Amino acid sequence: MNAAQPLTVTLPTQRSCPFDPPSQYQSLQQEQPIAPLGFPDGSVGWLLTRHKDVRAVLADDRFSSDRTRASSPIRRTLFRPEDSPGMLLNMDPPQHTHYRRMLTRHFTVRRMRALTPRIEQIVADHLDAIQAAGPPVDLVPAFARPIPSLVICELLGVPYADRDGFQQRTATLLRLDTPEDEARQARTALRQYMRDLVAAKREQPDDALLSTLIQAGQDPQTALTDEELAGIGLLLLVAGHETTANMLALGTYTLLRHPDQLHALREHPESIERAVEELLRYLTILQFGPVRVARQDVEIGGERIRAGQTVVLALAAANRDPHQFAHPDELDLAREPSQHVSFGHGVHQCLGQQLARVEMHVAFPALLRRFRGLRLAVAPEQVPMRDDMFIYGVHALPLTWDS
Repeated sequence: MNAAQPLTVTLPTQRSCPFDPPSQYQSLQQEQPIAPLGFPDGSVGWLLTRHKDVRAVLADDRFSSDRTRASSPIRRTLFRPEDSPGMLLNMDPPQHTHYRRMLTRHFTVRRMRALTPRIEQIVADHLDAIQAAGPPVDLVPAFARPIPSLVICELLGVPYADRDGFQQRTATLLRLDTPEDEARQARTALRQYMRDLVAAKREQPDDALLSTLIQAGQDPQTALTDEELAGIGLLLLVAGHETTANMLALGTYTLLRHPDQLHALREHPESIERAVEELLRYLTILQFGPVRVARQDVEIGGERIRAGQTVVLALAAANRDPHQFAHPDELDLAREPSQHVSFGHGVHQCLGQQLARVEMHVAFPALLRRFRGLRLAVAPEQVPMRDDMFIYGVHALPLTWDS
């Protein structure tokens, strides 16, 4: 442990390249990989940027995932105590284990791969619509957002016709500059929407996931309250469309700016699985976190983290750690599979990661195969980036192609 506590740092947020994390992470990783971090509420916690330290904390049960006990690294926070029922991200074992066990079997590799034909049809339908309309097109509303939205709606049993409402309220929640009263209204409306949907499914069940979870309640060991079901449904709905939508759009933009990599993927679509893992590593879209709270004094990398302190885990920095990845700042779609942390690690590793992978495995090759000469319809500097959101990506991606 260091004899003298160094000065606190502030959370890096300024990017010099749209595809790279803030450059300050690189210097911190080299000089101060476990750095005291000043929080907006005046408390001091820690910022971790090394891959090995980030993975260690994510797998360490001496750190709590309860966000309601944590300081927020930015002035806005996504979580409130009243949001807790069913919100797995906010739970620790054994409570988390109970919920996770009920859900895991619905998101296995086998089950997600079984969805491939339906995802292929959804992708083809949207490509047909784009082709019929002709260039130019904004890929975000025409392709990147609707594909994962439709898939998660069908999986959960959420009426796709309701998408505008929940997408707008989700965007309000994810914006960094949303006033707290607006965020509260959006949060309340989303949860009430899901409560109403749960009540409707109790009256008229279907074959989708929400109804399956309701029917599991006939066993007292797996019974869930409406508040728990609403929390689970809301988490899966928001995470199921926001993350993959931004990976599809930002991933496409990245490929267009790396034409050699785009050409290689177009010519060898069988390499898509490796390519997706590299895009996930290279484009870490979770901007600020995750966060953990020390349950007790813990020593990590020679620094003592005291009980109650908040730890911010810089996934984007960890995914660019040169001790873990050779030439980490280069996009290499042929890179050997790696232990990237874009889906997290440990008991909270992303539940829907296999679904996201299948969607990307289908969507990227289909898009590149359909439109030869695909390119930006605006100058690169005119592509609006989502610096102002919890989830990074692009707000719009105007594209054109050779008709």
